[in-house]
Amino acid sequence: MNFSAYSRNDIIERLRTGPFDLIIIGGGITGAGIALDAASRGLKTALIEKNDFAFGTSSRSTKLIHGGLRYLKQLEFALVKEVGSERAIVHRLAPHLVVPEKMLLPLYEKRGLGYWLTSIGLKIYDWLAGVKPEDQRRMLTSLQTLRHEPLLMKEEIKGGAIYAEYRTDDARLTIEIMKKAFAQGALTANYVQATEFIYDGSQVRGVRATDSLTGQQFDIHAAVVVNAAGPWVDELRGINHSLDHKRLHLTKGIHIVVPYHRLPVRQAIYFDVPDGRMIFAIPRGRVTYVGTTDTDYSGDKNEVFATREDVDYLLKGTNVTFPSAHLTLADVESCWAGLRPLIHEEGKSASELSRKDEIFRSESGLISMAGGKLTGYRKMAERVVDLIAEEFFADKKLPACSTVSLMLVQPALMSVEEVKQHTARLAGEIAELGLKGEDAGYLIHLYGRQADVIVGRLRSSRLHDSDIALALAELWFAINQEMICRATDFFVRRTGLLYFNLPRLMHVKDAVLQEMRGLLQWTEDRLLQEKSELDKWITATLRFKQDEPLH
Repeated sequence: MNFSAYSRNDIIERLRTGPFDLIIIGGGITGAGIALDAASRGLKTALIEKNDFAFGTSSRSTKLIHGGLRYLKQLEFALVKEVGSERAIVHRLAPHLVVPEKMLLPLYEKRGLGYWLTSIGLKIYDWLAGVKPEDQRRMLTSLQTLRHEPLLMKEEIKGGAIYAEYRTDDARLTIEIMKKAFAQGALTANYVQATEFIYDGSQVRGVRATDSLTGQQFDIHAAVVVNAAGPWVDELRGINHSLDHKRLHLTKGIHIVVPYHRLPVRQAIYFDVPDGRMIFAIPRGRVTYVGTTDTDYSGDKNEVFATREDVDYLLKGTNVTFPSAHLTLADVESCWAGLRPLIHEEGKSASELSRKDEIFRSESGLISMAGGKLTGYRKMAERVVDLIAEEFFADKKLPACSTVSLMLVQPALMSVEEVKQHTARLAGEIAELGLKGEDAGYLIHLYGRQADVIVGRLRSSRLHDSDIALALAELWFAINQEMICRATDFFVRRTGLLYFNLPRLMHVKDAVLQEMRGLLQWTEDRLLQEKSELDKWITATLRFKQDEPLH
């Protein structure tokens, strides 16, 4: 079977017939990582997700595979060391998708740590993270800092630093890990919700599930059940009657997107704002995005929005650092809001909570993975599968974790240089089809060498509108190779158009919806439902503009 929308019914039938060694609840990057690790070691693995893959936190982060510089302030040296080394591994596994990004850190007289403390901190950071000598931090004078970024506030600037980070597309990374898990033998299905647990005596031995697209209910039996539901972890622990004193603390982070010409930063910048927090401004093609906030959250986990207060906070902080920008609400083209599922610690504010992960185990055998960071997904998975292998499958003598060497996309681009060469070649090919050079960068970043398949499909198009032709070629690939079932799967998580190119989304959406109707055999009612749901997401990205002004 392919990882395809057309294979989904067969996958669900195989989930019904089971049994499995392991079932994972949750299709974010944590669940995907566990599925890949378990399947690659030979465990018969299943995964279900009640929404689309990467629906929650895993498509709403700052989209950085970063080493956690801010965690040095909290003296979390082990966390910095682990995620610092992991980011280099993930870059090697998908160099088109995890891209080196030099980050500029401006330093001012009256805010932040100061020049020398920053210099020492970054030196420790490079050492802990194992940064290669050529990428290690470089301290700048005030004049050098302003040459790197002329938009910065010039008054009181003391200097700056350049250090190494990596930029990614979090949803695409999750999808590629999920596809790799499927290729290794894991059975994975989106839009399947675990509604209750199945027990053998007092021990969990599976889940009762509902297919949200058909309403079909069925049981999935497994020796071990892992709860990797991100912000929904505690809901499942509640169903399991194992929600004890350890619990999640949800915090909300939002990002705003403005046209690049309104904030034309020359590279990614990590800067502090008047209240002492740090935020990023990151250029990405035709836009620059800014984030993030960090506030306590107790609302609906399925519908998380940015408020006027959230957006004003980022605009004010950005305008202080880049005073010539004069950004206003009118400049915000799109935004997204997501939840961090952190582990609660009494007396600590949202920004003070640790980003460490922890495994919760219930008396009934349910294993829940909580906390953690995007960057650390692979090590989190390794810890969970090591535990399962030792306690449940010791007789099988499972091999050690091998995900450190499993390239995520095949055929693979093996280096940054190969990515550049392939992008240049693709730019020449698509120019003949009426597309721009920047479209080649977009395609390679999202798909790697898989972009060749999309361009091959594009060649057979007879449409005169190249933007629509490209969107339909991507759609065909996503249906056949990435199990999209709904319009929002395509526009939000497979292409990111909702966040990063809303004008293009508006231009192609009707053609895409009509094509999906034909390819997936939707009824007229289903088409209207999908259009309504997409419009709801579009409205939600700008919902803050309708909020009452702050007083």
